[in-house]
Amino acid sequence: MKTLKIISYGMMVFLIIAGFFAFSAQNDRNQNNISKQYSIQKTWNLPKDLNEISGIAWLPDGNIASVQDEDGIIFIYNLDSNKIIEEIEFEGSGDYEGITIKDNDAYVLRSDGTIYEVSNFRSKNKTVKSFKTDFSSKNNVESLALNSKTNSLIIAPKDRDKSDSFKGLYEIPINSKAMNASPSIKINMTDEAFKNYQKKKVYKTFSPSDVAIHPKNGKYYVLEGKNPKLVILDKKGTIEKVYELNKKHFAQPEGITFSPDGVLYISNESGDGPATILQVNFN
Repeated sequence: MKTLKIISYGMMVFLIIAGFFAFSAQNDRNQNNISKQYSIQKTWNLPKDLNEISGIAWLPDGNIASVQDEDGIIFIYNLDSNKIIEEIEFEGSGDYEGITIKDNDAYVLRSDGTIYEVSNFRSKNKTVKSFKTDFSSKNNVESLALNSKTNSLIIAPKDRDKSDSFKGLYEIPINSKAMNASPSIKINMTDEAFKNYQKKKVYKTFSPSDVAIHPKNGKYYVLEGKNPKLVILDKKGTIEKVYELNKKHFAQPEGITFSPDGVLYISNESGDGPATILQVNFN
């Protein structure tokens, strides 16, 4: 009887180990299939100061402006030299998640819905003002972009919106700095495109970490960092495509921006390796 127990125990251990390796192999195959949906053209490994990189924004001189979720500093990163070439302080410590640029002014989003307007941000004579939106820390706001056609900022909550059934993209006219009460775009959490990602708590189905507008076609590119994916919507807000992102390449994607000619860049917080900026083409 003792021998039978030993054999049974050994068989159980064998089956558990075999199951684990089978699951790992299947997961690797799934991740490889995901990777075929896009191609990474170039990778920049970032310095430790940007381990917690969040939002990024393209600058007219070809550099990248970025923030990280600890210090009130705008970091200017040069893609050619692979170095931080400038650091611009605008506020003390805080959870800064998004950044966008309009002309000589930078706008930085804190996760509690506060937006900092840093006028002439690369000048010695820069000025800093802040204003509140309708969101607070309970909404956990991370996404910030510029709609140049309407001269408005765009923000979106990561966690709960006004209704759990959607996540909205809300416009804030730069002149008034008063957030529109209704979203210009609604991302429906029960959309057919999310059928493979549905959560019991429906608002957790999709958690935006950043947003950008394609400069050529006006489509919305909305990123998620928690369960890495990219959602592309047309100008009216219809979901065209959901791309899963391989965690080997996108440890935690937190920032997205375009160059004027439509080249896409995505920033990732550090995971097992350094934080990165990736130049990506999607199929």
